[in-house]
Parts: sequence; C-alpha cells; structure tokens
Amino acid sequence: MSEQPGEVWEQFAIAVAEMARDLLAQNSAQGTLDRVVEHAKVLINGCDEAGILTVRQGKVNALAATSDVVRHADRIQQDLREGPCFDAVVDRQQVYAIEDMQQPNKQWPRLAPELRKLGMGSMMGFLLFTEDDNLGALNVYSHNPGNFDETARRAGWILASHAAVAFSAARTHQQLSHAMETRHEIGEAMGILMERYGLTEDTAFKVLKKTSQDRNIKLREVARQVCQTGEKPS
Repeated sequence: MSEQPGEVWEQFAIAVAEMARDLLAQNSAQGTLDRVVEHAKVLINGCDEAGILTVRQGKVNALAATSDVVRHADRIQQDLREGPCFDAVVDRQQVYAIEDMQQPNKQWPRLAPELRKLGMGSMMGFLLFTEDDNLGALNVYSHNPGNFDETARRAGWILASHAAVAFSAARTHQQLSHAMETRHEIGEAMGILMERYGLTEDTAFKVLKKTSQDRNIKLREVARQVCQTGEKPS
C-alpha cells in the first residue's frame, strides 16, 4: 500500500528536524556545507549528486560537493558563465532548473550538452540566502531527465532555507572564534614586548602594526612570530 501525501510530508518533516540538529552539531562552516550536500541526496527525491557554490566577481567557487563530477559541473558553469546555479547567485532568483538535458535549452544553450556528457539528465539550483547575506547556491543533479517534480522542488527549497541559516550561523561562530584567537595572540605578543623591551602598551601595539604594514603580512602573523621567537620585530 502506497503512503499518503500527509504521511510522506510528516516523514520529511522529521528528517528535516534531524538534519537541522546534525548541521548545528558541526564544528566548522565547511563541516556544515559537507553535511548539507549529503542530506540533499537523502531528502530530495531523484537527487543523485549535490553541491554548493558561490560566485564572487564572476568566479565560481565550489564549497562542497558529493563527487568530482559535481565539481566538474561547477567548473563548466564558470567557463561558460551560464547555468541555473550561476544565475541563482547572481540574480537572486530562488529556484532554477533544467528539466531535461536532452532537450534544447534557450536560456542556457551551451550548458545542457556539456552536463549531459557528464551523465546528468536534469538539475535544480536553489539560492542559499538569509535576510542579510547571499551565501551561494545549492545544486542538485539527477542522472535521469525530468526526474524532479514539484515535491522535489518544495523539498529542495525547504532544505536550502535550513541550510542557509545553519551555514550563516556556523560561519559567524567561526569568524568570532578566529577573532578571539587573533586577539589573544596579539595580546600575548604585546605582553612579551612590554616585559622584555620595556615598551608601553600603546608602543608595543604600534610596533606590531608597523611591522604588519611594512612587511605586508597580517597582524596576527606578526604576533605569532613574536610569540614563537620572543624577539622584537626588526
């Protein structure tokens, strides 16, 4: 006996809740992205492969992928500068799709034949965004044409929404952790300079800052060198 639509969406809701807990349990932004693409294969009917990309100044960057085939597909979009996922990031449209790679596509005429060579039959792209930030796009691929129905589209949009929030939170946490580590290292380096060379707090910081500017390296790296050597930068 087949499952009723209500039962299917109830199971999907449970799976999404489990995914949300899994994403929040990751200890890095990269770990969150890697789990998102794996969940896509489970939660979106017909999804054989998935990946996440960003577009910055016209350059596509693959952030996560379930296989090298997906990374190749991302590179093709960059080389051709066309495709649903490329447009999803640039134009802020929430959902794009190529339903059948075997049919001529007026919007992306060069992309479909190249993806078909990789064994792709259809694909969708979902924008990953929050109120304050455009994070990238989630790409899902099927080996078969016409394999994504309206249910798959809805599931993909829901997954992308959860993924964007989790990714944004993970990235913010990672940035804060990095900032705290940087502050600690700079403080430790200043303490060394003050103790060993009799510098004031203000002068110690100016020494680190000037060295950073003169050498064109990050302030944190200068501080790390002082901590490792105990020597005042020349």
